[in-house]
Amino acid sequence: MSNRNKGIILLLLSAFGFSMMAAFVKLSGDVPTVQKTLFRNAISMIIAFGFVKYYGASLFGKKENQKYLLLRSSLGAVGILLNFYAIDHLVLSDADMLNKMSPFLTIIFAAIFLKEKTRLFQVVSIIIAFLGTLFIIKPAFSSDTIPYIAGFCSAVFAAGAYTVLRVLGRKEQFYTVVFYFSFFTTMILLPFVIAFYEPMTWHQWAYLLGAGIFATVGQFGITIAYKYAPAKEISIFFYSTVVYSALISIVLFEQIPDILSIIGYLTIFGASLYMFLKNNQLSRLEKNKHQHLST
Repeated sequence: MSNRNKGIILLLLSAFGFSMMAAFVKLSGDVPTVQKTLFRNAISMIIAFGFVKYYGASLFGKKENQKYLLLRSSLGAVGILLNFYAIDHLVLSDADMLNKMSPFLTIIFAAIFLKEKTRLFQVVSIIIAFLGTLFIIKPAFSSDTIPYIAGFCSAVFAAGAYTVLRVLGRKEQFYTVVFYFSFFTTMILLPFVIAFYEPMTWHQWAYLLGAGIFATVGQFGITIAYKYAPAKEISIFFYSTVVYSALISIVLFEQIPDILSIIGYLTIFGASLYMFLKNNQLSRLEKNKHQHLST
Protein backbone atom coordinates (compact mmCIF):
# COMPACT_ATOMS: atom_id res chain seq x y z
CA MET A 1 0.00 0.00 0.00
CA SER A 2 1.37 3.44 -0.91
CA ASN A 3 2.01 6.01 1.80
CA ARG A 4 -0.68 8.22 0.25
CA ASN A 5 -3.31 5.48 0.60
CA LYS A 6 -2.20 4.80 4.18
CA GLY A 7 -2.68 8.51 4.88
CA ILE A 8 -6.16 8.47 3.34
CA ILE A 9 -7.25 5.41 5.39
CA LEU A 10 -5.89 6.96 8.60
CA LEU A 11 -7.67 10.23 7.82
CA LEU A 12 -10.99 8.42 7.24
CA LEU A 13 -10.44 6.60 10.56
CA SER A 14 -9.64 9.90 12.26
CA ALA A 15 -12.80 11.50 10.81
CA PHE A 16 -14.87 8.58 12.12
CA GLY A 17 -13.21 8.95 15.54
CA PHE A 18 -14.05 12.67 15.81
CA SER A 19 -17.63 12.07 14.58
CA MET A 20 -18.18 9.38 17.22
CA MET A 21 -16.64 11.66 19.85
CA ALA A 22 -19.18 14.36 18.95
CA ALA A 23 -22.04 11.81 19.05
CA PHE A 24 -21.04 10.59 22.53
CA VAL A 25 -20.67 14.19 23.77
CA LYS A 26 -24.22 14.92 22.59
CA LEU A 27 -25.57 11.63 24.00
CA SER A 28 -24.17 12.48 27.44
CA GLY A 29 -26.93 15.08 27.72
CA ASP A 30 -27.06 17.93 30.24
CA VAL A 31 -23.57 17.44 31.74
CA PRO A 32 -21.79 20.87 31.86
CA THR A 33 -19.56 21.59 28.85
CA VAL A 34 -16.50 22.05 31.11
CA GLN A 35 -17.07 18.60 32.64
CA LYS A 36 -17.36 16.98 29.19
CA THR A 37 -14.16 18.69 28.02
CA LEU A 38 -12.28 17.49 31.11
CA PHE A 39 -13.25 13.87 30.41
CA ARG A 40 -12.24 14.13 26.75
CA ASN A 41 -8.79 15.48 27.63
CA ALA A 42 -8.11 13.36 30.73
CA ILE A 43 -8.54 10.16 28.70
CA SER A 44 -6.34 11.53 25.87
CA MET A 45 -3.75 12.46 28.51
CA ILE A 46 -3.61 8.90 29.90
CA ILE A 47 -3.27 7.33 26.43
CA ALA A 48 -0.67 9.91 25.30
CA PHE A 49 1.25 9.31 28.56
CA GLY A 50 1.55 5.63 27.57
CA PHE A 51 2.99 6.60 24.14
CA VAL A 52 5.50 9.05 25.67
CA LYS A 53 6.73 6.47 28.18
CA TYR A 54 6.88 3.70 25.54
CA TYR A 55 9.09 5.80 23.25
CA GLY A 56 11.10 7.28 26.15
CA ALA A 57 10.26 10.83 25.02
CA SER A 58 9.88 14.01 27.05
CA LEU A 59 6.54 14.56 28.80
CA PHE A 60 6.66 18.35 28.70
CA GLY A 61 8.95 19.04 25.76
CA LYS A 62 12.07 21.15 25.44
CA LYS A 63 12.57 24.33 27.46
CA GLU A 64 12.85 26.52 24.35
CA ASN A 65 9.46 25.26 23.06
CA GLN A 66 7.41 26.04 26.19
CA LYS A 67 5.88 29.25 24.80
CA TYR A 68 4.67 27.37 21.68
CA LEU A 69 3.37 24.41 23.70
CA LEU A 70 1.50 26.74 26.08
CA LEU A 71 0.03 28.77 23.23
CA ARG A 72 -1.05 25.65 21.31
CA SER A 73 -2.64 24.21 24.45
CA SER A 74 -4.45 27.44 25.39
CA LEU A 75 -5.91 27.92 21.91
CA GLY A 76 -6.85 24.23 21.65
CA ALA A 77 -8.58 24.24 25.06
CA VAL A 78 -10.81 27.22 24.19
CA GLY A 79 -11.51 25.67 20.77
CA ILE A 80 -12.71 22.39 22.29
CA LEU A 81 -14.91 24.14 24.88
CA LEU A 82 -16.61 26.17 22.14
CA ASN A 83 -16.93 23.11 19.89
CA PHE A 84 -18.57 21.04 22.66
CA TYR A 85 -20.95 23.92 23.43
CA ALA A 86 -21.93 24.03 19.73
CA ILE A 87 -22.37 20.22 19.62
CA ASP A 88 -24.74 20.42 22.60
CA HIS A 89 -26.91 23.14 21.06
CA LEU A 90 -26.89 22.50 17.28
CA VAL A 91 -27.65 19.79 14.77
CA LEU A 92 -24.51 17.63 14.95
CA SER A 93 -23.55 18.10 11.28
CA ASP A 94 -23.96 21.92 11.58
CA ALA A 95 -21.53 22.03 14.52
CA ASP A 96 -19.13 19.73 12.67
CA MET A 97 -19.11 21.75 9.44
CA LEU A 98 -18.58 25.07 11.25
CA ASN A 99 -15.58 23.53 13.02
CA LYS A 100 -14.30 22.39 9.59
CA MET A 101 -13.63 26.03 8.69
CA SER A 102 -10.33 25.68 10.57
CA PRO A 103 -8.21 24.61 7.52
CA PHE A 104 -9.26 27.78 5.65
CA LEU A 105 -8.56 29.97 8.68
CA THR A 106 -5.19 28.27 9.18
CA ILE A 107 -4.15 29.57 5.73
CA ILE A 108 -4.94 33.13 6.89
CA PHE A 109 -3.08 32.75 10.20
CA ALA A 110 -0.08 31.06 8.55
CA ALA A 111 0.14 33.99 6.10
CA ILE A 112 -0.06 36.58 8.90
CA PHE A 113 2.10 34.97 11.59
CA LEU A 114 4.38 32.55 9.71
CA LYS A 115 4.71 34.69 6.55
CA GLU A 116 3.65 31.73 4.38
CA LYS A 117 2.80 32.70 0.81
CA THR A 118 -0.93 32.74 0.05
CA ARG A 119 -2.06 32.02 -3.52
CA LEU A 120 -5.06 33.50 -5.30
CA PHE A 121 -6.96 30.17 -5.42
CA GLN A 122 -6.59 29.87 -1.62
CA VAL A 123 -8.10 33.34 -1.14
CA VAL A 124 -11.00 32.40 -3.47
CA SER A 125 -11.53 29.15 -1.50
CA ILE A 126 -11.60 31.03 1.83
CA ILE A 127 -14.21 33.51 0.54
CA ILE A 128 -16.42 30.71 -0.87
CA ALA A 129 -16.12 28.68 2.35
CA PHE A 130 -17.03 31.71 4.48
CA LEU A 131 -20.14 32.29 2.35
CA GLY A 132 -21.00 28.63 3.01
CA THR A 133 -20.92 29.25 6.78
CA LEU A 134 -23.54 32.00 6.37
CA PHE A 135 -25.98 29.42 4.95
CA ILE A 136 -25.43 27.27 8.05
CA ILE A 137 -25.46 30.11 10.60
CA LYS A 138 -28.35 32.00 8.94
CA PRO A 139 -27.38 35.23 10.76
CA ALA A 140 -30.12 36.78 12.87
CA PHE A 141 -30.01 39.08 15.87
CA SER A 142 -31.30 36.53 18.37
CA SER A 143 -29.98 34.21 21.08
CA ASP A 144 -30.44 31.29 18.68
CA THR A 145 -27.37 32.52 16.78
CA ILE A 146 -25.04 32.17 19.81
CA PRO A 147 -24.30 28.41 19.38
CA TYR A 148 -23.53 29.01 15.67
CA ILE A 149 -21.11 31.81 16.58
CA ALA A 150 -19.53 29.50 19.18
CA GLY A 151 -19.14 26.83 16.48
CA PHE A 152 -17.43 29.26 14.12
CA CYS A 153 -15.20 30.61 16.91
CA SER A 154 -14.19 27.02 17.75
CA ALA A 155 -12.75 26.86 14.21
CA VAL A 156 -10.90 30.17 14.76
CA PHE A 157 -9.20 28.86 17.92
CA ALA A 158 -8.52 25.44 16.32
CA ALA A 159 -6.88 27.21 13.36
CA GLY A 160 -4.71 29.15 15.80
CA ALA A 161 -3.70 25.88 17.46
CA TYR A 162 -2.92 24.24 14.08
CA THR A 163 -0.81 27.26 13.07
CA VAL A 164 1.31 26.83 16.21
CA LEU A 165 1.48 23.08 15.48
CA ARG A 166 3.18 23.91 12.16
CA VAL A 167 6.00 25.41 14.21
CA LEU A 168 6.02 22.60 16.79
CA GLY A 169 5.87 19.81 14.18
CA ARG A 170 9.58 20.08 13.51
CA LYS A 171 10.55 20.60 17.15
CA GLU A 172 8.59 18.06 19.26
CA GLN A 173 7.21 14.51 18.91
CA PHE A 174 3.45 14.43 18.28
CA TYR A 175 2.72 12.33 21.40
CA THR A 176 4.57 14.89 23.57
CA VAL A 177 2.42 17.67 22.07
CA VAL A 178 -0.80 15.64 22.62
CA PHE A 179 0.17 14.84 26.24
CA TYR A 180 1.12 18.46 27.01
CA PHE A 181 -2.14 19.78 25.54
CA SER A 182 -4.29 17.16 27.32
CA PHE A 183 -2.46 17.63 30.66
CA PHE A 184 -2.71 21.45 30.44
CA THR A 185 -6.44 21.39 29.68
CA THR A 186 -7.15 18.82 32.39
CA MET A 187 -5.29 20.84 35.05
CA ILE A 188 -6.96 24.13 34.00
CA LEU A 189 -10.49 22.67 34.03
CA LEU A 190 -10.18 20.45 37.13
CA PRO A 191 -10.82 23.22 39.73
CA PHE A 192 -13.98 24.33 37.86
CA VAL A 193 -15.27 20.77 37.58
CA ILE A 194 -14.62 20.13 41.30
CA ALA A 195 -16.37 23.40 42.27
CA PHE A 196 -19.39 22.92 39.99
CA TYR A 197 -19.48 19.13 39.61
CA GLU A 198 -22.77 17.69 38.38
CA PRO A 199 -23.45 14.05 39.39
CA MET A 200 -23.68 11.72 36.39
CA THR A 201 -25.53 8.48 35.67
CA TRP A 202 -23.52 5.41 34.68
CA HIS A 203 -24.79 5.96 31.11
CA GLN A 204 -23.23 9.44 31.07
CA TRP A 205 -19.96 8.07 32.46
CA ALA A 206 -19.91 5.48 29.66
CA TYR A 207 -20.70 8.07 26.97
CA LEU A 208 -17.95 10.45 28.12
CA LEU A 209 -15.47 7.59 28.40
CA GLY A 210 -16.36 6.69 24.81
CA ALA A 211 -15.97 10.35 23.77
CA GLY A 212 -12.46 10.43 25.23
CA ILE A 213 -11.41 7.19 23.53
CA PHE A 214 -12.77 8.21 20.11
CA ALA A 215 -11.25 11.71 20.45
CA THR A 216 -7.86 10.06 20.97
CA VAL A 217 -8.40 7.84 17.90
CA GLY A 218 -9.21 11.01 15.92
CA GLN A 219 -6.26 12.98 17.25
CA PHE A 220 -3.63 10.29 16.69
CA GLY A 221 -5.18 9.31 13.35
CA ILE A 222 -4.89 12.78 11.85
CA THR A 223 -1.38 13.32 13.23
CA ILE A 224 -0.03 10.04 11.83
CA ALA A 225 -1.92 10.49 8.52
CA TYR A 226 -0.03 13.71 7.81
CA LYS A 227 3.26 11.92 8.46
CA TYR A 228 2.46 9.58 5.54
CA ALA A 229 1.28 12.23 3.08
CA PRO A 230 1.16 16.06 2.90
CA ALA A 231 -2.07 17.69 4.05
CA LYS A 232 -2.60 19.30 0.63
CA GLU A 233 -2.80 15.81 -0.97
CA ILE A 234 -5.22 14.11 1.42
CA SER A 235 -6.97 16.75 3.60
CA ILE A 236 -10.17 16.58 1.50
CA PHE A 237 -10.90 13.13 2.97
CA PHE A 238 -11.22 14.63 6.47
CA TYR A 239 -14.50 16.19 5.33
CA SER A 240 -16.01 12.69 5.51
CA THR A 241 -16.80 13.67 9.14
CA VAL A 242 -19.75 15.65 7.80
CA VAL A 243 -21.19 12.52 6.15
CA TYR A 244 -20.69 10.54 9.37
CA SER A 245 -22.16 13.34 11.50
CA ALA A 246 -25.18 13.82 9.22
CA LEU A 247 -25.95 10.06 9.37
CA ILE A 248 -25.50 10.03 13.17
CA SER A 249 -27.77 13.12 13.46
CA ILE A 250 -30.54 11.36 11.53
CA VAL A 251 -30.19 7.86 13.08
CA LEU A 252 -29.46 8.69 16.75
CA PHE A 253 -31.00 12.14 17.25
CA GLU A 254 -33.63 12.29 14.47
CA GLN A 255 -32.21 15.69 13.52
CA ILE A 256 -32.34 16.45 9.79
CA PRO A 257 -30.29 19.43 8.55
CA ASP A 258 -32.42 22.06 6.79
CA ILE A 259 -31.96 22.90 3.11
CA LEU A 260 -29.90 26.05 3.80
CA SER A 261 -27.48 24.06 5.98
CA ILE A 262 -27.10 21.44 3.24
CA ILE A 263 -26.33 24.23 0.72
CA GLY A 264 -23.73 25.49 3.23
CA TYR A 265 -22.14 22.01 3.54
CA LEU A 266 -21.91 21.68 -0.23
CA THR A 267 -20.44 25.19 -0.57
CA ILE A 268 -17.71 24.58 2.04
CA PHE A 269 -16.99 21.11 0.66
CA GLY A 270 -16.83 22.57 -2.87
CA ALA A 271 -14.32 25.20 -1.71
CA SER A 272 -12.22 22.48 -0.08
CA LEU A 273 -12.37 20.28 -3.19
CA TYR A 274 -11.36 23.24 -5.39
CA MET A 275 -8.36 23.98 -3.12
CA PHE A 276 -7.43 20.27 -3.01
CA LEU A 277 -7.44 19.98 -6.83
CA LYS A 278 -5.47 23.23 -7.28
CA ASN A 279 -2.87 22.11 -4.70
CA ASN A 280 -2.38 18.81 -6.51
CA GLN A 281 -2.14 20.59 -9.88
CA LEU A 282 0.48 22.93 -8.40
CA SER A 283 2.44 19.97 -6.96
CA ARG A 284 2.49 18.25 -10.37
CA LEU A 285 3.70 21.42 -12.11
CA GLU A 286 6.48 21.91 -9.54
CA LYS A 287 7.48 18.22 -9.83
CA ASN A 288 7.61 18.42 -13.64
CA LYS A 289 9.59 21.65 -13.47
CA HIS A 290 12.08 20.04 -11.07
CA GLN A 291 12.45 16.96 -13.31
CA HIS A 292 12.93 19.21 -16.36
CA LEU A 293 15.66 21.21 -14.62
CA SER A 294 17.44 18.08 -13.36
CA THR A 295 17.61 16.65 -16.91
